[in-house]
Parts: sequence; C-alpha cells; structure tokens
Amino acid sequence: MSLDSDYWQRWIAPLLTFLAADASDQQVWASEHQVRTATAAVAEEVEFSLHLATGMADRGTFESEALQDLQAIGRLVGETDGCGHAGRWADALAADATWGEVRTLARRILVARLGDWRQPLPRRVLPQHVYD
Repeated sequence: MSLDSDYWQRWIAPLLTFLAADASDQQVWASEHQVRTATAAVAEEVEFSLHLATGMADRGTFESEALQDLQAIGRLVGETDGCGHAGRWADALAADATWGEVRTLARRILVARLGDWRQPLPRRVLPQHVYD
C-alpha cells in the first residue's frame, strides 16, 4: 500500500465519512462514543487531513476539486469553532446550518472518490482526549 493510500484510508476517509453522515447518525455516534465537545478537535482533524491531502494533490493522488472542498470544510469548521456556540455539540450537528454545508462537501468528496458517500461510520475519528 502506498503512503497516499494509507493517508486516505487511515485519516481522511474516516473523517469525511463521519462528516458526511446524516445528522441523526452523527448524534447517535457521538452519544455511543461519549463525545462531549468536539468542534475544536474536528477542526484539528480537518487541518491535519488538509495537510495530508495537499501533499497528495501535489503528487497527483488527490483531486484538485476535492482539495478545494476540503479547504472549504476547514474554513467552515474553523468558523464554527471560533463562534463559541453554547449547548451540546451533538445537538449543533442537526441545528447549525454550517454543519449541513460541511456534510454536503464531505459527501461530494466521498462520491467522487468512492462512488457513494454512505460508508460505515468509523470506530473513532477524534483525538483520545475528546472521549475522556
């Protein structure tokens, strides 16, 4: 397996799969994994995935349109992180229009790469400290 394939399978695809999932599935996932607050952690994961995807794009293994969508996800999540929304993060997944935009962009990337955005949700996506 190439390094770029590993980046996709290990880091980028699981994050996008979670971001693309229906809000109700995201809420169930967050509850099952006892995620209390995660916007900052998601922003960090998107930033890291963007770093990996940029290198992949430079090597021709990540499409420029997908990179633009991932950059837009990064901006949106960064704006959400900076807003200091009150309330539970899991509730914001359904109520905040920004997360709907993120969902649409993540789905577009997955459809372009995999042919479908519906993928099994990963066991874990976010850094360990979010679960503790």
